[in-house]
Amino acid sequence: MAEQSPLESFKQVLTGTARAIAREPEIELAFTADAPTQVGKNFRVPMPGRSLPPEQVAEARGFADSMALRLRHHNDTLHMANRPREAMAGAVFDAVETARVEAIGSRAMAGVRANLGHALDMRMRSDPIARAQAADEVPLPTAISLLVRERLTGEAAPAAAIPGLAMVRDWIEDKGGADLDALVNALDDQKAFADLAQKLLRDLDLTRPADEPEPTDEGEDESSDEEDGADQSQQDGDEGDSQQQMDARAEQPDGEGEDGEEQEIDSESDMDGDAEPGDEGEEGMLPVRPNRPMGDLPPSFDYKMWTTAYDEEIAATELCDEDELTRLRAYLDQQLTHLQGAVTKLANRLQRRLMAQQNRSWDFDQEEGMLDAARLARIVVSPGSSLSYKVERDTEFKDTVVTLLIDNSGSMRGRPISIAAISADILARTLERCGVKTEILGFTTRAWKGGQSRENWLAAGRPAGPGRLNDLRHILYKAADEPWRRAKKSLGLMMREGLLKENIDGEALLWAHNRLIGRPEDRKILMVISDGAPVDDSTLSVNNGAYLERHLRQMINWIETRSPVELCAIGIGHDVTRYYQRAVTIMDAEQLGGTMIEQLAGLFDTE
Repeated sequence: MAEQSPLESFKQVLTGTARAIAREPEIELAFTADAPTQVGKNFRVPMPGRSLPPEQVAEARGFADSMALRLRHHNDTLHMANRPREAMAGAVFDAVETARVEAIGSRAMAGVRANLGHALDMRMRSDPIARAQAADEVPLPTAISLLVRERLTGEAAPAAAIPGLAMVRDWIEDKGGADLDALVNALDDQKAFADLAQKLLRDLDLTRPADEPEPTDEGEDESSDEEDGADQSQQDGDEGDSQQQMDARAEQPDGEGEDGEEQEIDSESDMDGDAEPGDEGEEGMLPVRPNRPMGDLPPSFDYKMWTTAYDEEIAATELCDEDELTRLRAYLDQQLTHLQGAVTKLANRLQRRLMAQQNRSWDFDQEEGMLDAARLARIVVSPGSSLSYKVERDTEFKDTVVTLLIDNSGSMRGRPISIAAISADILARTLERCGVKTEILGFTTRAWKGGQSRENWLAAGRPAGPGRLNDLRHILYKAADEPWRRAKKSLGLMMREGLLKENIDGEALLWAHNRLIGRPEDRKILMVISDGAPVDDSTLSVNNGAYLERHLRQMINWIETRSPVELCAIGIGHDVTRYYQRAVTIMDAEQLGGTMIEQLAGLFDTE
């Protein structure tokens, strides 16, 4: 028997430790070069070097311990039932809950405390809080979770986060200090802790009281008969509270709120410039939730773009060469071999349902037509009976085209984007067999935090309210008229490191919709696959925190109420039912393939 490598031995020890902490014998752990992820009992932690450097070993242990503690002390159903619907508040709520489960382990086990500290140091080095130059640039989920950690464990924030945390500490303590103190008494009770966390969010003006009506879809539905630019009935009057909050943050000595933008360093080279393919930006960087307080947009809200000069609509084959696409496709196939069989079975079931709807049927007992041989027996029994004929007729089945619009943001990195790619691939192949054309599109940005659009805005003197402030990248993986066999390799591009950045959903939805409208088919279906609300730090740092989300709602409302395109959505770990009328949310990416097929089958069945 071959001797195990040190890395494999370490993996076994790490797996055993995670199982012991979580008290769950079925945990499976693997190393990854991507962002650490947890899907149920499957853990993916950072891979240390072959020589097992102590610092990297401690980081891997920290992430494994955090995931094990979450599995043991966290009830996801209870969490989702209490999670606020506002994007910013939800992100803070998630971060605070993570701080709770990690604090339980830190207080009980000194070794776990040390490991979690190393993992936190690693996260903070790539978190926007480490680069913040003004209070407006500090991500509130990170800042609040660090203050909660201080209260629960007595440990100070990592050195990389201390300057950024100092910019907002006084504002948070002033509004929510008492709530932070109260959290200590509810550490072991998730429900009581969640109630206190909700009170903290209300005191920080990040969410509304439960008895206050939420200005969302109802107002938009009432305005569906007007032009989409007039869809403005969401404004209820929180602007005063939001302004007070912004003023409070502006008074901080280390940052100047809105004016703090003037202190932003001009050397924005760390924001990726034009972000050519393959640039990762800062290693391990993921989009963060909007870092401004959630407030209503003014009645005159009208979505705009600072510039479209740097946007691109590009085929996947133009982003990398043929050889690399071949390697990426092989990697995709290898990674999801076990999943492909299950999704293929579901796809075959969809094919049978579609083909059954397209099959021809018969009208029996006709006076003329083809002789019905099945009814000849009655002539033998009763010679006086007349012959029976049947007439073949076609069942109406509308010529159909389906577009799959896949979120290519950084938060999809890892298993979600892999499963989205292979599911889209199998679905396209299945629908092609049924004569249904399929288009596969992806959307992201060319850069982290603005790219050339932001540089252009900075050079223009930072005018207020610039609108969308990043370079779009809309990717064509498979055109509707392109055979699946020709586009197969292109889907491998989703595996490319550095491709996935930020997501501006509203414009991507309009782009995919307009492509569909130009198609000649009678029936047009658009399926969106996403794992979160629109997030672009550059845009949200200089506009209202709900800017991108409001535009997405406008686009959805317009398509659902006025367009012939049938729209449906699948959210991965994120509730999209609050945006789309026809939607489903899944908590495990493994469910994606089957859910896509069931959604499409349901659409065809209703027809």
